[in-house]
Amino acid sequence: MAQNQAALRPDSLVLYKVRPARVLALGEKIDIELEGGQIKRVRPKDIRLLHPGPLRSLADLGPREGELAAAWELLEGSETTLDELAELMFDEHSPATTWAAWQLVAEGLYFEGTPGAIRARTRQEVEHDQAEQAAKAAAARDWSEFLERLQQARPAPEDAERLQEVVRLALGTTTNSRILQALGHRETAENAHRALIQVGYWPPDYNPHPERNRLPAADPDLPVPEVPQEERLDLTHLPAYAIDNEGNQDPDDALSLDGDRLWVHVADVAALVAPDSAMEREARARGANQYLPERTVNMLPRAVTERLGLGLQPISPALSFGFRCGAAGEPTEIDIRPTWVRVERLTYEAVEQRLVEPPFAQLSALTERFRAHRTANNATTIDLPEVEVRVRDGQVIVQPLPKLQSRLLVTDAMLMAGTAAAEFCREREIPIPFATQPAPDKLEQPTDLAAMYAYRRQFKPTRLTSEPGLHFGLGLTCYARATSPLRRYPDLLVHQQIRAWLAGSERLDKQRITARTAEAETAAAAARRAERLSNQHWKLVYLRADPHWRGEGVLVDKGEHKSVVLIPELALEARVRLRGDPALNSRVRLTPREIDLPELTCHFQVRE
Repeated sequence: MAQNQAALRPDSLVLYKVRPARVLALGEKIDIELEGGQIKRVRPKDIRLLHPGPLRSLADLGPREGELAAAWELLEGSETTLDELAELMFDEHSPATTWAAWQLVAEGLYFEGTPGAIRARTRQEVEHDQAEQAAKAAAARDWSEFLERLQQARPAPEDAERLQEVVRLALGTTTNSRILQALGHRETAENAHRALIQVGYWPPDYNPHPERNRLPAADPDLPVPEVPQEERLDLTHLPAYAIDNEGNQDPDDALSLDGDRLWVHVADVAALVAPDSAMEREARARGANQYLPERTVNMLPRAVTERLGLGLQPISPALSFGFRCGAAGEPTEIDIRPTWVRVERLTYEAVEQRLVEPPFAQLSALTERFRAHRTANNATTIDLPEVEVRVRDGQVIVQPLPKLQSRLLVTDAMLMAGTAAAEFCREREIPIPFATQPAPDKLEQPTDLAAMYAYRRQFKPTRLTSEPGLHFGLGLTCYARATSPLRRYPDLLVHQQIRAWLAGSERLDKQRITARTAEAETAAAAARRAERLSNQHWKLVYLRADPHWRGEGVLVDKGEHKSVVLIPELALEARVRLRGDPALNSRVRLTPREIDLPELTCHFQVRE
């Protein structure tokens, strides 16, 4: 059906874009009326004639029932015109039947083409498109039902795979989620976390931070060899004590006193974990153990701890650091040996009751001299509150760590061993990762909580370098971390280098030490970040579980709008609005008002 100007007249039915229109007036341009009464002036080429009319009103173009199936079966695979199709389907050629026929053509299922050349599609084409349409309709229904289940917080088992899209966003592995958009949330990891809780897929206390930081969820599954047969110094005649928190699962250091010589025994991990072995590469990739409130994930197979943890077997192999305390309090006459030791495990609390007894009184005297040596070198005590957070059988336990002399004793003994290891390696030019820390811009000796909080913020981070140097915070001129090889990769690296020197075998050079340390520290930083965020998470779970919690904080920093209050019993920082101008170190009574786990925030209300 060819369109021409002669057939076009007022009240004709024309096609404007995809809409029906009625011709009102002809001229150089044509006036047309659209549905809704809109009047437009268009060029002749902008419209297609469908029916010459007369069409008195576009409202006459209502739905029409016709013989669609019969017309299509009759014309299948052939061509026709819009006029003929309207006549065949409706037994009438009018503006209304012509428009109804054109809508079916435009739909594209049974017919396709232009008003002047319409093709009836083949049965194969129609059935193919019908199947596609049915599949799309089913998918749309499925999607709608899925969203309805989510809005009702009743996801079905089959929804788990689809929800992985939101899980990936919550864990930071993607930045987009169609589901989150449909639920009306902005596409952020925190909102994805919140949505997964709201729909009931994650429990309300789910901790995403280890996965978000790409941490492994289980210990390495690697074979562990037997402890090799080698010559060791027998120190089993000396009482040795592994002193740690109650419930500690990886005892890797112990103390002995041999006259005026202090021995710090350390689990001999390097005896089992050789450089470039599968276990060493795995430990390097992990960097450190993960100490999460809900679980511990080791950097080495659990069997390593079971065989080498001090006191877990009747007799344990160790790498022992022996030294005396010099006149100035520094370690002297350093001797490092592979040994056999017999270790008794004790808690800090038990040792605290025995500090006046031998050998703990003598151990205290030695470590206090070393502490005085560090203090003379500007070592700083930042005594901020500490707590231990544990999740047991679904219950969160927050336990403040008491300030015990026994903890100071062990801390200083370990620092002495680290100093001894660093001096031993420095003198013999054994490449190891030395721990260094530059001094802050301004030196202080803070005495109250607010001053300690402020001073800590001035500290620069500890760095592991191939050259020895000052560790300001510890007050040491040469130091290496060497007493936790079960827990930290750099300590294991120090042990491997010392053992290689003792055996007269090849050692790693500085370049390889630096590269391995950097790899491990990157991984360890992720573990420390996950630990910090996980502790914050479970502290907020703890607060949320106790709607009647009331506590007290100490004002440690003033801000223009909000101030920082430190809650000692939780070791938790809170930002609160305070009235007036209270002095630093003032006590503030607090109660939780709003807790947002995905955002890791708790808004506290100040109680007068």
